[in-house]
Amino acid sequence: MSKQFKRTLITSALPYANGPVHIGHLAGVYVPADIYARYLRLKGEEVLFIGGSDEHGIPITIKARNEGVAPQDIVDRYHTLIKKSFEEFGVTFDIYSRTTSEIHRETASGFFRTLYDKGEFTEQESEQYYDEEAEQFLADRYITGTCPHCGNEKAYGDQCEQCGTSLSPSELIDPKSTLSGSKPVMRKTKHWYLPLDKHEAWLRQWILEDHKEWKTNVYGQCKSWLDLGLQPRAVSRDLDWGIPVPVEGAEGKVLYVWFDAPIGYISNTKELLPGDWEKWWKDEETKLVHFIGKDNIVFHCIVFPAMLKAEGSFILPENVPANEFLNLENDKISTSRNWAVWLHEYLEEFPGKQDVLRYVLIANAPETKDNDFTWKDFQARNNNELVAVLGNFVNRALVLTQKYFDNKTPALGELTEYDRDTISEAEKVKTAVEYNLENYHFREAQKEAMNLARIGNKYLADSEPWKTAKTDMERTATILNIALQITANLAIVIEPFLPFSSAKIRAFINADRLGWNNLGSFNLLPAGHALGNSELLFEKIEDDVIEKQVQKLLDTKKANEAGERKAKPVKEAIQFDTFEKLDIRVGTVLECEKVPKTDKLLRFLLDDGLKKRTILSGIAAYYPDPQELTGKQVCFIANLEPRKMRGLLSEGMILSAENTDGNLVLVAPVKEVQSGSQVV
Repeated sequence: MSKQFKRTLITSALPYANGPVHIGHLAGVYVPADIYARYLRLKGEEVLFIGGSDEHGIPITIKARNEGVAPQDIVDRYHTLIKKSFEEFGVTFDIYSRTTSEIHRETASGFFRTLYDKGEFTEQESEQYYDEEAEQFLADRYITGTCPHCGNEKAYGDQCEQCGTSLSPSELIDPKSTLSGSKPVMRKTKHWYLPLDKHEAWLRQWILEDHKEWKTNVYGQCKSWLDLGLQPRAVSRDLDWGIPVPVEGAEGKVLYVWFDAPIGYISNTKELLPGDWEKWWKDEETKLVHFIGKDNIVFHCIVFPAMLKAEGSFILPENVPANEFLNLENDKISTSRNWAVWLHEYLEEFPGKQDVLRYVLIANAPETKDNDFTWKDFQARNNNELVAVLGNFVNRALVLTQKYFDNKTPALGELTEYDRDTISEAEKVKTAVEYNLENYHFREAQKEAMNLARIGNKYLADSEPWKTAKTDMERTATILNIALQITANLAIVIEPFLPFSSAKIRAFINADRLGWNNLGSFNLLPAGHALGNSELLFEKIEDDVIEKQVQKLLDTKKANEAGERKAKPVKEAIQFDTFEKLDIRVGTVLECEKVPKTDKLLRFLLDDGLKKRTILSGIAAYYPDPQELTGKQVCFIANLEPRKMRGLLSEGMILSAENTDGNLVLVAPVKEVQSGSQVV
């Protein structure tokens, strides 16, 4: 039997304040969290819904540097925009604060200090890249270089975006600082680490044995991490933007953003309830639920619980119902490419249609696997479901009541067997919706809620009150009474999902807000109850509206492609002596084949005029049949220091030209020359 709790604390992942919120964020985190919070409130339960902006970290400093402003300017701009968008969209946070607040700084510093004083951290000295010109240590994203796996010369210090391989800065070939363009040097630096390996045994028991009810995607990712073995994780960084590490000798170091951000849930609760926050975080009768996306699973299921456990006085999350990713028109949502539907723009372009987006996002919720949003599906679900099912039923029930009973609830007469069957079927909706909401199946819960409107439509279609009104007004009164009771029930059951529409229905039937315990009752509107004025609940969305949105995305794609086709700026000038050091020659390809177990690498065997040499090049994607290159001549750098790649020694670099469309083309002489000829 599941544990009973007195109250529920809901947190949602803190959106990163370096850009607006888009539909991927909404579908993955904020709409499900809001549905759950609204549901619990309707049940009369004690609940807190905590949100806020995550305002520290490298991406913010990069954006600020690119725009020539301070990081605080960036987070102020986007925190304001995000908060306003959430409010207009109806996300009912009890507080939406931020991690640059003074109370957060104090809370995060105090949390670190408690763990530090308890000896929960280890101190490790390591060598990291340092930019001598900029006079600072470099975060991974401030370092670029050549990927050792595919040869991409623009790989970041944490990942190569061409081949997708995770990297560490020390793996990059020819690393450069993005701050100054200079080659960084290795310097020793000290950091504090949370020894996750120390917590592995209890985490394994707590997750894999005690929480087998977690969603399969969450449970599976946690198991993968645990099976690989946990390693110590740094909780500090060499950076000037963030919360300073509160110990002596930590000048120029701040709390790592992954450590500081989840503490924001605690600090925001303290800000809201300064004298009463501890019962929400330290009382075992509080149920803690984290709503997050799949990219945050490891932090909320492994790292943050380890932090809370190490501190010793906090409760642990009861569930972490993480969702997968939502794609847009069969392409991954990308903020850098502006490939997204931004919430603030949607609110401007679709005024009054918050519920349409909420409905479509939940209908396509990526609950266990990635899913897709398309504008055509958005239109179809609005027109065929919200308009034709929910809106149609409510409108028919109200219009018929106005026509035949002066806009007042008619008296209930004798029930037929079909009436009783319909009422029984409608009463079952409550149980179905509750079960799915309690188990975080929001897509199915919304489907069951909409089923009540389908029951109502079928009942009216089968009972035909417009016909019975000609011969039997008592029967007509019974039919419309039942239809109005279903309408009142709809106002309750759709409120967590479609709050704006629920409020409209309540106004139509002139009823106060009803609690969840009223759902399933068929005595909500007494006979003679005067209804309010009604109108269409939803309106059809026409093709031209959708075509405009599709065109907007196509224009974005064209703009991205045009930007990619522009010639890249010329690099900074070098001395002629520097150029002369390069020994560029022409070689004849004797063999060319794909390197096994790689997607990018080709192995060239060249006749360089003096000997045979092997060179590896990451251009396999552009030459699917490498054997065709045999006998061709190519230009290569002959005096590049040999390096090992995938266990093979590469003795030089094949020269390719990158076209404006991103394709790579081998550089070769126009006419055949002798192998070993120098390029002069």
